[in-house]
Amino acid sequence: MTDYFQEVDRERMLAEYPIGQAFLDGPAKLSPDELHGLQNRRFLAVVARAWQVPFYRRRWRAAGLEPGDIRGLRDIGRIPPYSKSDLMASVEAYPPWGDYHGVDLGAGALRPSLVFHTTSGTTGTPQPLFYGAWDRELQNLMLARAYRLQGMRDDDVVHSVYGFGTVNGGHYIRETIVHFTKCLLLTAGTGLETRSEQQVELMRHFGATVLVGFVDYIKRLAEVARERGLVPGRDIPLRMISGHIGKENREAIRAMWGGANIFDWYGVGDTGTICAEGPARDGHYVFEDAHYLEILSPETGQPVPEGEPGNMCVTVLFKTGVYPIVRFNTNDVSAFLPRDAGDPIRFRRVLGFQGRSDNMVKLRGINVYPTAIGGILSEHAAAAGEYICRVERHGAREEMAVVVEIRADQPRDAAVQGALRELLRRKLGVEVAVELVGVGETASLTQIEQRQKPIRLIDRRE
Repeated sequence: MTDYFQEVDRERMLAEYPIGQAFLDGPAKLSPDELHGLQNRRFLAVVARAWQVPFYRRRWRAAGLEPGDIRGLRDIGRIPPYSKSDLMASVEAYPPWGDYHGVDLGAGALRPSLVFHTTSGTTGTPQPLFYGAWDRELQNLMLARAYRLQGMRDDDVVHSVYGFGTVNGGHYIRETIVHFTKCLLLTAGTGLETRSEQQVELMRHFGATVLVGFVDYIKRLAEVARERGLVPGRDIPLRMISGHIGKENREAIRAMWGGANIFDWYGVGDTGTICAEGPARDGHYVFEDAHYLEILSPETGQPVPEGEPGNMCVTVLFKTGVYPIVRFNTNDVSAFLPRDAGDPIRFRRVLGFQGRSDNMVKLRGINVYPTAIGGILSEHAAAAGEYICRVERHGAREEMAVVVEIRADQPRDAAVQGALRELLRRKLGVEVAVELVGVGETASLTQIEQRQKPIRLIDRRE
């Protein structure tokens, strides 16, 4: 009988997937041929494990594949991608867990150690997530790699606003910090778990130097700190913010938090951290020793040319345990950046999260991503930072309205409304309506205090 930490084999893990300076001196310097050889070996191990899982056997055989047909990454295009809708169909057909987890949950002491969480349910019913010890700790390690690359130090006090409960987020960050750094961690969670007013007081009292979480709530905390008369940089010694920033205005957020350095990273609950910004903040490095990332057309499912946007489709090269992941279409949009021959990190870079293709609104032929609206609104001084989009169908035409919270010291008049409407038209390339409301008036719709990822779209199309 073994236990969780015996199954991890931490020494082997850190040797094969190093972090900190060992990462920069090791995998980050691999030549393209060396990296491809490493990826190919790990890919074949994951494919072999996937054939043992009913979900993959069923899908792959329906696509005409048999074991042995996939002989390397050159054949990856023969494997059908899948998305969350396929996983939820599996759950519906094989309740309550689905059949994409390759373990016998009734095996008791004979089964491997398991960690169970769910997704946040932002786009529907929460999805079950199982992790074996090796897979789980490697996901934690990858996030620690990102944090170290961005400048997190062992003497930092880290304030985390990721939620707990069955959702993965808060537990993932806690395990990363505790298992792979010596930082002190304040596990505040969302505003539902620890009131926002209490959170900023905790940050002041304990001297938080790093803030991690989703950008929407990070901005909300800055507003609360200001309301309470706290001055970031003086009362809260924050020097670093790392989270899910997307297309938000970095300089505006830096100003809110007294000049703290801001870094973005990207991952989903199934895969863990896939890519992250480094010190230069010039795109996200894909951790290619651990992931094989493709950018696929949402329409055709085929790879798009470099530089064009598409869905991030990921194969996790270390998941040979409970839940192997081969060609998971996240429906999150990004694009590959050109290679930089002078970059000491030789991994490919992507733009990072640009929006969700399955939460996209097409207006007069223009793709509009509601999650990207916040970054545009932040360019206007009157916008308080919170908003929600509402889309309706009027006959054959779809229309979208953006409900924008306006700062208390700014007028809610036709001039501000017109300026915001023109700003959105210029940035989006299409006309949308704008409605102005006071601070806090969208909170019941976005659920900003309760959710890790606030609701940004109300879809009233029938």
